[in-house]
Amino acid sequence: MAIEVQPAVSPHLVVSDGAAAIDFYVKAFSAVELGRVPGPDGKLMHAALQINGSTVLLNDDFPEYNDGKSSTPIALGGTPVTIHLTVTDVDAKYQQALDAGATVITPLEDQFWGDRYGVVRDPFGHHWSLGQPVREVSMEEIAEAMKQQQ
Repeated sequence: MAIEVQPAVSPHLVVSDGAAAIDFYVKAFSAVELGRVPGPDGKLMHAALQINGSTVLLNDDFPEYNDGKSSTPIALGGTPVTIHLTVTDVDAKYQQALDAGATVITPLEDQFWGDRYGVVRDPFGHHWSLGQPVREVSMEEIAEAMKQQQ
């Protein structure tokens, strides 16, 4: 039987406590756990979640497989990556993330590009932006607004 492959891009997060991260993502983003593979010491070798219709992979930090270096955002002093969720009720979803323990990076506000948008940091150091389109904006309007930002 042939295996059907669905091309995709899936973030793969490294966290300090995989089980706690799964619990957080379930509370914060209504994640559905698809499965987990625990290692012999109880750490998660691999886990898969579905968040906002997409697969997110994660595992516990294993410095011993990374030249002795931790690779969590907290250990690295931050992250250059933000995972974006387009949602239909951004105010409720943003508050849900905060209630679950996320912290505000960018307050939720209407933005010049037409989205209501904000960014949170999860307890494991990963950044998540949440946005909802609220008005149509032309490229000309966006360009003009960008000039006003400078």
